[in-house]
Amino acid sequence: MRQVTLLQIFNHPIAQKYVKRAGLAHAISASYHAFRLSHEFGVNPDLAAKAAFLHDMGHYTWYKNGEWDFNLYKENDIHAIKGAERAHKLLVRLGEDRRFAKEIALAILLHTDSYLPEADLNRSNLQRVVALADEMDEEPNGRHHYRRISEEKAYEKLKQLDGMIEKALYERKLKESV
Repeated sequence: MRQVTLLQIFNHPIAQKYVKRAGLAHAISASYHAFRLSHEFGVNPDLAAKAAFLHDMGHYTWYKNGEWDFNLYKENDIHAIKGAERAHKLLVRLGEDRRFAKEIALAILLHTDSYLPEADLNRSNLQRVVALADEMDEEPNGRHHYRRISEEKAYEKLKQLDGMIEKALYERKLKESV
C-alpha cells in the first residue's frame, strides 16, 4: 500500500517551491515516462513516478548579467546532490517508508552524471528508469525547465497518474498472489 501519493507531494510547500522552480511541466512529463518505463524495467511504478517527479528539485538557476547561462549551469551544477537530499527529507516528513525514501533519493542522485568525473555508472533499474524518463523529456539548452502548466492541469495530471499507479500496484499484487 502506498503511504504517500503524488498529490500529497505536490501539495507540500517544499515541493511547491522547488519542483515549480525546476519546471513543473517537466516533472510531470518525466513522471509519466517513468511510470511507463517501470513496467519494462520491472520496477515499482510508485517509486519510479515519485523519483521522476522530484528529480530536479535541487536545481539552482544560473544567471550572468541577468540572462540564463546554460554553460555556467553545466560547469557548476550539482542539482542531483541537493535534490536527493531535499527529496529524502520531504518524503520522510510526509511519512514515506524510509527504505523507499532512500531508493527514491538515490535514483534522484544518479539521474544524471553531469556533475561526476568521467565514469560509467552502474545504475539500478529504478535509477535507469529515472535517468531515461528525464532524457525523454529534455529539450536543448534546458528549455524543458521553462515549459508552463497551470496548477489545475498539474493537479489533474497527478491525480490521474496516482490512479494509474494504484491500478498497476493492485494488478502487480494480484499477479504475485497467483
